[in-house]
This record gives sequence, C-alpha cells and structure tokens, in this order.
Amino acid sequence: MGLLEFNKLPINTLVGADWKTFKAITAGREIDAAYKGKYRLTKAVCRLLSPLASLQDKRYEKLLANQPLEHDPVFILGHWRSGTTFVHNVFSCDKHFGYNTTYQTVFPHLMMWGQPFFKKNMSWLMPDKRPTDNMELAVDLPQEEEFALANMMPYTYYNFWFLPKYQQEYADKYLLFDNISDAELKVFEEVFTKLIKISLWNTHGTQFLSKNPPHTGRVRELVKMFPNAKFIYLMRNPYTVFESTRSFFTNTIQPLKLQDIGNEQLEENILSIYAKLYHKYESDKQFIPEGNLREVKFEDFEADAMGMTEDIYKSLSIPGFAEARGDIEKYVGGKKGYKKNKYKYDDRTIRLVEENWGFALKQWDYNL
Repeated sequence: MGLLEFNKLPINTLVGADWKTFKAITAGREIDAAYKGKYRLTKAVCRLLSPLASLQDKRYEKLLANQPLEHDPVFILGHWRSGTTFVHNVFSCDKHFGYNTTYQTVFPHLMMWGQPFFKKNMSWLMPDKRPTDNMELAVDLPQEEEFALANMMPYTYYNFWFLPKYQQEYADKYLLFDNISDAELKVFEEVFTKLIKISLWNTHGTQFLSKNPPHTGRVRELVKMFPNAKFIYLMRNPYTVFESTRSFFTNTIQPLKLQDIGNEQLEENILSIYAKLYHKYESDKQFIPEGNLREVKFEDFEADAMGMTEDIYKSLSIPGFAEARGDIEKYVGGKKGYKKNKYKYDDRTIRLVEENWGFALKQWDYNL
C-alpha cells in the first residue's frame, strides 16, 4: 500500500509535464475554486522539475533520435474497459516487446536521466492497486501511453481528465483527429515516435507494444506512420463496458480533475464518445493492410488466454511466441482465481445501452 490514497492525491499527473505543455493545456481554462490548491501545487512542482527535461533531450538526440525503429509497433485497441489491460499484460511477458511503463506515464521527461531517484519516490507514494478493479499498480508495469503523451504535448484526449468540461472538444480533435491541424498532427507524430524510442530503450525491447484506447480513433494516422503495424482490436459486451467505464471514469477523474463535472454529464459523454469511437474505427480499419488486423471478443480471450494468444501471434505473423510461452503461461496461471468486479444491469442501464449502442450489440451479437 502506497503512502497516498489514490483519491486523495494533493497533485495530479501534470507534475511530470514540461513547462511549455503545462502552460498550453491550462491556458485560458478556468480552474474551479475547490481545486486551486491542487492546481498551484501541481504547477509549482512542474515548474521545478521542468528544466530537467533538457538533460533527457540531450541524451535522446545523442543516442536515439536518429536510430530507426527495428519493427513497426503492435497496437492493442478497444474502448476503455474492453480488456485491453489484461491483453497488454499477457503480451508484455514476451521480452522482445518494449512498452511504456507506469512511471513513464507521469515522468516521461525523466526517463534517460534521474529515473532511479524519482521512480523510487513514486513507488513509495503511489497506491499498489487501481481503485476501480483491483488491478495491480507498480512503477515498472506496462501502462497505456496517453498519460505520458499528455505530459509531452498539449494535443491529447487525456486533457479531459484535468479539464472535463471540454471532454467533447478534446474527443473530436485529439481522439478522432477530426479537427486537428496539420501542425498539431506533425507534433503528435514526432512526440509519439520519441516516446516509442525511449520506451524501447528503457525496457530493452525491439518492438513497441501499445495499449492505448485513444489510438482506436487514430487508425488511419497510425497506419500512415507505421505501414506494417499490427492491430489487435478487442470487443466486449457493451452492457459491461458501459457499467465499467462509468465506474472507472467517475473514480479515476477524482484526483486528476481541476474542474467539476456532474455524473450525469460524464455519463452522457461516455455514451456519445463510445459511438463516435466505434464508428471512426469501423470507418478507418479499411486502411490496415490485409493480415495486420485481428478482431477478438474479450470474453473469448479471457476463456482461453494461452490459446488465443498463440493464435493471434500466428495470424498476425508476430515472432517469438515459442520463446515467450513459459513466461506467458506463468502470468496467465497466476491470474486464475482473480476476483473481477461483477456487474448487475438495472433497467436504466439496459435502456441506455440499447438506445445508444444498439449498433454494437447487433454487429457483435451480444445480449443479456
């Protein structure tokens, strides 16, 4: 158990942003009175740490900037709470994969310099379980990279965790890339490539393994950046996804937000953005070359993680399963008996899902 409880953190994850990014994200945005203390403390720590980013930049330019990627990445896609974390953890047992770590999500500018000191302190302070589903948290575990990107540039969907009143705006622009400018897109490409190279350097991997739900809306851009990237798309029962996402967002946003948002508005945003993300993916998956996409029902993966993992390796021509089999079996075996959250769908939930996400229920053949 870490020293601090997740929902009582006195700062938020923007402490690890560079100063330029922090200013760009918060410029012109109102901070609600209840969070001005958290904002000021986060701002002060960010300002204090931000000059250290130049030390990493120098090492990056010297060691990694001009080094080409050996392989295009493997992307695990799917809406939040679709099982992406479990699949990410299973595949990351393969040591040829490199990934973004939990520490890196908060301190992406303190990876190539100062990591031992800052990581030790982060480990001492942070909780050891996610509050929403009891999944383990630790500084070196694989983590989705959107939080890291949010500390490296202002053009990410995860700005909504801090400024939730603008969630729909961030979704249209930085989740779906509908209204993003060419200049912003260029920054995204450069920053994401930098994150990948540093992640591989840090974890000693040769191929980047991405688990990042926001990438589900960016398939066309990702294929443009990485023409031979592999994609694993997870589907899950929409009734479960709705209940779980509502719980996850409602809890996770508490220590991060600098503005209040009502539960009803957050729920409306979830219903709307799920639909937008679903249709964007369905529209853009045509750009993925044949043989580079595998769509999987999470329920099938969960029922036979070893068999499904081997099958995905084969169907996507991903090397290394034989070498990784033992480590994957050990991880999967250790998860037997893990107690998941159980959801009961009340009449209102059933109505909301059927009215708003009926297309997914029909296409994926899900029912109660």
